[in-house]
Amino acid sequence: MSYKDTLHMPQTEFPMRGNLPKREPEMQQNWEEQNIYQKVQERTKGRPKFILHDGPPYANGDLHMGHALNKVLKDIIVRHKSMNGYDAPYVPGWDTHGLPIEVALTKKKKINRKEMSPAEFRKLCEEYALQQINNQRTQFKQIGVRGDWDNPYITLRPDFEANQIKVFGEMAKRGYIYKGKKPVYWSPSSESALAEAEIEYQDKRSPSIYVAFNVTDGKGVLDGDEKFVIWTTTPWTIPANLAIAVHPELTYVLVAVNGEKYIIAEELIDEVAEKLEWNSPEIQKTWKGSELENIVAKHPFYDRDSLVILGDHVTTDAGTGCVHTAPGHGEDDFWVAKQYGLEALSPVDDKGVFTDEAPGFEGEFYDKANKSITEKLEETGALLHLEFITHSYPHDWRTKKPTIFRATSQWFASIKDFRDDILSEIKNVKWHPHWGETRMWNMVKDREDWCISRQRVWGVPIPVFYGETGEPIITDETIEHVAELFREHGSNVWFEREAKDLLPAGFTHPSSPNGEFTKETDIMDVWFDSGSTHQGVLEEREELQRPADLYLEGSDQYRGWFNSSLSTAVAVTGKAPYKGILSHGFTLDGQGRKMSKSMGNVILPSKLMKQYGADILRLWVASADYSGDVRISDDIMKQVAEVYRKIRNTIRFLLGNLQDFDPAKDALSYEELEEVDQFMYIRLQETIDKVKKAYDAYDFSVIYHTISNYATVDLSSFYMDFAKDILYIEKADHPRRRSIQTVYHEIVVSLTKLLSPILSHTMDEAWSYIPGVNEESVQLTDLPEAKLPENAGTVKEKWAALMEVREDVLKALEEAREDKVIGKSLEALVTIVPKDEKTFDLLKETENLHQYFIVSEVRLEEANHLAKAYERVSVAVEEHPGEKCQRCWVSTETIGNDPNYPDLCERCAPIVEDMRSE
Repeated sequence: MSYKDTLHMPQTEFPMRGNLPKREPEMQQNWEEQNIYQKVQERTKGRPKFILHDGPPYANGDLHMGHALNKVLKDIIVRHKSMNGYDAPYVPGWDTHGLPIEVALTKKKKINRKEMSPAEFRKLCEEYALQQINNQRTQFKQIGVRGDWDNPYITLRPDFEANQIKVFGEMAKRGYIYKGKKPVYWSPSSESALAEAEIEYQDKRSPSIYVAFNVTDGKGVLDGDEKFVIWTTTPWTIPANLAIAVHPELTYVLVAVNGEKYIIAEELIDEVAEKLEWNSPEIQKTWKGSELENIVAKHPFYDRDSLVILGDHVTTDAGTGCVHTAPGHGEDDFWVAKQYGLEALSPVDDKGVFTDEAPGFEGEFYDKANKSITEKLEETGALLHLEFITHSYPHDWRTKKPTIFRATSQWFASIKDFRDDILSEIKNVKWHPHWGETRMWNMVKDREDWCISRQRVWGVPIPVFYGETGEPIITDETIEHVAELFREHGSNVWFEREAKDLLPAGFTHPSSPNGEFTKETDIMDVWFDSGSTHQGVLEEREELQRPADLYLEGSDQYRGWFNSSLSTAVAVTGKAPYKGILSHGFTLDGQGRKMSKSMGNVILPSKLMKQYGADILRLWVASADYSGDVRISDDIMKQVAEVYRKIRNTIRFLLGNLQDFDPAKDALSYEELEEVDQFMYIRLQETIDKVKKAYDAYDFSVIYHTISNYATVDLSSFYMDFAKDILYIEKADHPRRRSIQTVYHEIVVSLTKLLSPILSHTMDEAWSYIPGVNEESVQLTDLPEAKLPENAGTVKEKWAALMEVREDVLKALEEAREDKVIGKSLEALVTIVPKDEKTFDLLKETENLHQYFIVSEVRLEEANHLAKAYERVSVAVEEHPGEKCQRCWVSTETIGNDPNYPDLCERCAPIVEDMRSE
């Protein structure tokens, strides 16, 4: 008989190599066949609900790393909640309307939308969106995200659109919806109005000009030969100038320079003098801004007045303190001019081209007209200075091209009418990170209106009719009828039928004595679509509820989905649609740069999964502090893969040593465990407690580091290392062996459950190899409860001290190896000299010290001149004088005590004899 055959070496079919890219798709197929999502929901039915409401990704293109980060975070939370006492359904969704799909069809598919009706074009948009959903759904499932993928919510579906109409109707009923002409963000590249959420800021090079406006009527305050000096970075808005704004409380001065008289704010005289190269400017008079009200100046090149008006928005941060005011191209300009009866002039069309309301510049694109307008100012002698600056400027977040402010007739939701209610609800929401509350508060506190109309066709129509007088018609009857039409036919019916066929039968209205009606042609802002999901999904779906417990999206959604959802929900219910907000940062490359195709630093989830597998991608998500921006690179993924390998190997070792363990028959009670195993059981309970608290706090990086550290330090470096001498060597049913196996079983079951929300594929695989478990999947179990035994404090205190001694012994062994005193640690005889009586007694009463230190023998002495002092004890290391046992490899002087086994020690010989006689 070979001695090797007498050892209980680890045996398991759980593979050492994950081979995740091949194995995971097989597991995902198995989950589908098992119908695992439904089984989880059936198991947790009747529990308190936890609703994480999915913010809809846009149905266009393959998934990027931001999608992966977002969806894995959601999946970890939902999986954790369903294993921790909750019924946690997850209904994924998609945002499907809007410009990007229109652009994709016209550019990628080469479709000429002008050759077809809006209804025909919309059908193509719908087909395209549904194709994109199928593509993205497949990719989300490949990442291991569990959910009701067969029944997602989709914003183009008739039932959703019907609910959106009801939200709009309820807001209109409460007086929050109105139509008006005012400046809004306008995208010439999209030919549509934009909401603030659709704006991003990028650097832009612009002309910076100082312009003189000649006074024509000083109103008894000025002589009439003065000039107001304004500054602007948008020369193209000069044709729309109707006024000059000054602050009523600022001091303004008359500056005499080279025979000319200029009026500017006193605080800015040094900056202006430097820019305009004024030599020795002389201040001749001063006024309060309020004294200059209603003075009249002349437009620099049109025969038109420019009225001096008062505005609190005027600052001395830059410029001259005299603000060029074009009510049709600026929000502050619009409101202050309105007080003086000045209408909003906006001589620019939908494409950003000047109309005949700007004589001399008709047909010019606004940005190109900067040059010709500046030349015109120079020609009339009004241009005082020109330079170019680079500054942050609003851009259309889809086309990435500059936007303008442009006064147009639009539909608005009046946020200011219920703003206080929103601010009140913000205080009731739990924000993670906590600064989210301040961020949202600041976004809402000064918000006036939300422009909700868009001049496109791929979206939900604004359900408004017009009478013969042009009066908008929004009634309970019309809203209810349109909602039902949309529920039955989809919103395309709006474009397929005439107004009279969209109205209730026999409908009449005072504004149309002849019964003639027209319909609105604008569609709703897509943020109104997704902002209505609290009604169309949370309230509509039986398994969900409003408010949701959590909304989880990227930090850009404070101005997007978090904001639009809050606005519509408070408007129609008075309450926030969510109890909590959790936000994450953006994904960057390893150097902290934004990913872009032009830089060639884009990392795709699909590529990473082919290389590493979904579980390692998921582990990367768990490792990250996602409250800020998150970096990813090949080096980072290699580090995460190494942690994965350690975790997998730990579980494999535990499983391998349970091959002959039946927990129903062989498990010991806690009281029956060896003390070291009690200590390791306690360490497991502490790990369970820490991990579960981290899950509750959504602090997944703590889980990553806690379990990685537990696997490396507690298990691999200690428990799994010293235990080999017992697990491999002793008889199968030896009490010390069964004691270790009992705790190993507890550890592997607990680790598999704790890691299941993160390493969903690997833990399901590992679960199938654990002896004595009944559930077909770890997903159909609950997380372990931390159970600290009564003697935990005493055991921990003792073994914490022993572990400190062990650290000293390991240092001594390492030095002895370096000095060639020993080779392997089992060749060593270690003499320990404790520094105090308490440590001496502790070591004296602890059996099997040699096994915990992985040496052949440990001796305790009160003094030894060869012992080197360490932190807790002094240690001497020498080569053991005995022979090496050929079975356990321990050096001992008992070799050959049994003449039948001359090369075995006194421990191994009877074990082998028993096995031989069986």
